[in-house]
Order: sequence, then structure tokens, then C-alpha cells
Amino acid sequence: MLMRTDPFRELDRLTQQLLGPGTWSKPSAMPMDAYREGDEYVVAFDLPGVTADAIDIDVERNMLTVKAERRPVAKADDVQMELSERPLGVFSRQIVLADTLDTEHIQADYDAGVLTLRIPIAERAKPRKISIGVGSGTKEISG
Repeated sequence: MLMRTDPFRELDRLTQQLLGPGTWSKPSAMPMDAYREGDEYVVAFDLPGVTADAIDIDVERNMLTVKAERRPVAKADDVQMELSERPLGVFSRQIVLADTLDTEHIQADYDAGVLTLRIPIAERAKPRKISIGVGSGTKEISG
């Protein structure tokens, strides 16, 4: 028998039961981190227990959409569930990407329940040096 000591966990469980698991029309949110690392923008999503084939990544214009589905594990007929806290269903997150990111070259990697997207910074957005031309003489403005 498992015992819990967190007084708010029961409230979280009840809320999850009332709202139900995420569906394709009303998905639950997934936690993420986003940061810049050198010339790349990195976004990491927590998706523990989700298989790689249950993850869908789309980019349309500047909108990045990540959807994933955690399905229940098949159990034998003689198994009686005592405690179930791991959320099941559909999870989704949408992010508006800046025009300074190169959405044509996004790389995705999924390891240990973390989906990591690496989005390169576009060449036009990188800082560059502007050379200054020197004129051949002075010009006079008359008017």
C-alpha cells in the first residue's frame, strides 16, 4: 500500500479527474524550457513515457506546434490498479517563432523523455560588421 503526504496531491488528482485527460480537441499543456545556445535557439519539452512515434511536430509560417500522446500501458486481466497519478492523454504546446529563426533547418532529438528542438538563428539576424567607404574628395552643397 502506498501512502502520500502531500495534501495538495489529492486536489490535483481530483482536478485531473474532473477535467479528464487531454484530447486531440482539448489537449493538456506540457512543460518546456527555451534558451539560446550560441547560434541556436533550443526548446526542450518534458514528455516522459511517450514513445517517439506518438510525437507530432509541425511548423506553419512562424507557429511551431508540438503534440504528443501518452497512451495507457496494456495490463493483464488480473491486475488491479491501486494508484494512478501519471497523466494520460494528449499534450500540446504552440510557440510563435521569431522571423530571425531558420525554420527550414530545425533538428529534433528525443532522449530519456525529453524532446529537444534546435532551431538555428538565421544568417540575416546574426550581427555583422558594416564597412565604411571613404569618399574621393569633399563635396559642396550649393543652393
